[in-house]
Amino acid sequence: MDNQLKFCLHLHKIKSETMKNILIVGAGGQIGSELTAHLRSIYGNQNVIAADIRKTDNISDDGPFEQLDVMECAALASLVHKYKVDTIFNLVALLSATGEKNPTLAWRINMGALTNCLEVARWFGCAIFTPSSIGAFGENTPHDDTPQDTIMRPNTIYGVCKVSGELLSDYYHSRFGVDSRSVRFPGIISNVTLPGGGTTDYAVEIFYEAIRKGSFVCPVPENVYMDMMYMPDALNACVKLMEADPSRLVHRNSFNIASMSFTPEILYAAIKKRMPEFTMTYEVDPVKKAIAESWPNKMDDSCARKEWDWAPEWNLDLMVDDMLKVIKEKFDKGLIR
Repeated sequence: MDNQLKFCLHLHKIKSETMKNILIVGAGGQIGSELTAHLRSIYGNQNVIAADIRKTDNISDDGPFEQLDVMECAALASLVHKYKVDTIFNLVALLSATGEKNPTLAWRINMGALTNCLEVARWFGCAIFTPSSIGAFGENTPHDDTPQDTIMRPNTIYGVCKVSGELLSDYYHSRFGVDSRSVRFPGIISNVTLPGGGTTDYAVEIFYEAIRKGSFVCPVPENVYMDMMYMPDALNACVKLMEADPSRLVHRNSFNIASMSFTPEILYAAIKKRMPEFTMTYEVDPVKKAIAESWPNKMDDSCARKEWDWAPEWNLDLMVDDMLKVIKEKFDKGLIR
């Protein structure tokens, strides 16, 4: 740590405020863009700083935005000092299917971003949230009612990064007292931001294609169950966990959270019930097939329910109704084609 950074750290500690000052790293991604708006609606626009390597209009117009390469630790530390940050949301990641195309890049980005965020959190006394994933599990994990504590031997670089990240975050908590917290997200379904290379992306793409073409070609086998969650529940989980009483937290990195579990055929049937002319065929991607089949069918989230009162609000039918309604409105208004 250079002398200038040490001086910034000293000033940060003596001038820290009680108000929430939140930095979202990777704010331009699928979760980050919506989490930024959600947190600003709760804590105020000026108290939520969005940071990403590229400027994104929808997150830079309503509050502070900083261009940041999170791999530059000193630049990250400077932002934390500048805005008196007390909470960091680290959402930087290359997702599962994308990561398999370049494993060394995925490791460098996923673990590099986390290590820098944990170090800066340690220096400045910040709490830190870094999402894990169902991808942390593997073929030997119990697939039904997957336990909170179980064998975790993933077969993707994305999963390896997530398991490593959970262990590293726990280490920073036990070794340095960093208030690190995390959830294992299922597949996230959103009507705002398009997906970015994940195995569960079909569950978002299917809605756009249903409205755009009336048909969809699914890359995941018809009978593979995977946990899914609607974005509003995912955003609520982030806030609820970070606001939870730390004395109740037995597990920190990372909590199983669940909402709904379905196969492509179940989701197809739910959409076809509302759009009778909709059709779906299969062209299975072997990489996504292998990944999907290694993940849990359904996670046991009883620890999250017990330790911080986790409770989802959205089920399959409510989600399908809302997705179709919102996406159709976007097409009707010419916002998407």
